[in-house]
Amino acid sequence: MRKVFCSIVALLLAIAAYALPMNIECTGAHEVDGATDTLFFFAGEIHVHSKIGAVDWYATATGVEVQTGSEDFYPEDGGYYIVKDGVEYSPFYVFRCQTSALQMSVEANCDNTILRFEGDVNPYTYTRRNGTQGSYKRTCSVEYTALAWNGEQWTDSAAKKEVTLSEAVRLDALYAATPIKVCYDSDIRETLGLAPACVEGELVAEDVKAVAMQLTSLAVARGTEGEKSNELNRPTRQDIITATTAEDYSGALEVAFYANPTPAVQYYNWKIYKASEVIATRNDQDIRYIFSEPGSYLVVCSVSNRECTVDSMTMKVNISESYLRVPNFFTPGGSCPNAEFRVAYRSLREFHCWVYNRWGKLVYEWTDPAKGWDGTINGRLAADGAYFYVVRALGTDAPKDAGYIGIKASYQKKKLNGDESVIGVYQLSGDINLIRCRK
Repeated sequence: MRKVFCSIVALLLAIAAYALPMNIECTGAHEVDGATDTLFFFAGEIHVHSKIGAVDWYATATGVEVQTGSEDFYPEDGGYYIVKDGVEYSPFYVFRCQTSALQMSVEANCDNTILRFEGDVNPYTYTRRNGTQGSYKRTCSVEYTALAWNGEQWTDSAAKKEVTLSEAVRLDALYAATPIKVCYDSDIRETLGLAPACVEGELVAEDVKAVAMQLTSLAVARGTEGEKSNELNRPTRQDIITATTAEDYSGALEVAFYANPTPAVQYYNWKIYKASEVIATRNDQDIRYIFSEPGSYLVVCSVSNRECTVDSMTMKVNISESYLRVPNFFTPGGSCPNAEFRVAYRSLREFHCWVYNRWGKLVYEWTDPAKGWDGTINGRLAADGAYFYVVRALGTDAPKDAGYIGIKASYQKKKLNGDESVIGVYQLSGDINLIRCRK
């Protein structure tokens, strides 16, 4: 066993109303300065030497003299003070660094992971001169691998936590198998030049109970981001939905939702709400849904296994009301803006447009609202002037029994006047002026 020699001359408090200086040099000892207590830790035998000559040594716990008239003292763990020529000096406390190995078991729960230890995990305790108890809490570092969400997927992340050593050390819930290493009394042992005292264990996959998820989504984009389009609020990005906010999007919006579960997940519960009404439920890991009707939706997912359920995660989806507006001119044949006759729209489920010349002859028609007429007839640019259009369309918010689209439109010299009380039903007609581009 290694001997550690310590020369004590500490800052002590005299019984007379003034402090007498006393210098301490503890080669190899680990010193801890508290608010009122001075603690020393030793790797082996404790040897205290008084540099003010022979003194009387007393135990703080009892006030009993344990050694008389000597310069050297080999105490047991505990608290002591010295007396010389009737002057009492402030106490100090000495301990041998505990070296007994610990045994560790791992208990995995839904909300936490508990490490349980067998062995000496007690703090260093001592009795002060006035009879009160003091203690020095032992610390330990816990190293393990945790699962961390990086915004796209779960990844392994090295984790380290400093805690107080006790019979049970609590960690956050762990979602995957991982080795666990605990090193204790590291601050003391490092200063004393001792090798680390560590114990290792493992959380195996079969014992993992905790579950977690990260709800993400991918929308079916129409066109590309930044592309000019006559569809308002169209989905152009795939990752458009977030857990807390939602923009308004033109319907119908098709979205794939992903639970992104941790390994212990067994069950999935999806609910899609419109207002407070549940309009769809699913039990698959990942789902797809088409949001057609305007309104605000909540997509809620929770995951579980036979023992644990994670709090639900929610995404918001907002679908815009339908809209249709027809321009009154376009400028084909060059690099001018508005080179095609296109409507501005959002959230349409059906569309048909017919274009007639001044003699009532049909010159063009189309059924995709994202497209339009380029101002040509049989490959040649049509003559400047006014043409007549008829548009019939149904929004995603139109009544389900609305059937205007199937009626053949004909040339009319009057406006088709839709009933504005019927939401989402559009019957429009009017003049569209073809102005040849002069650039």
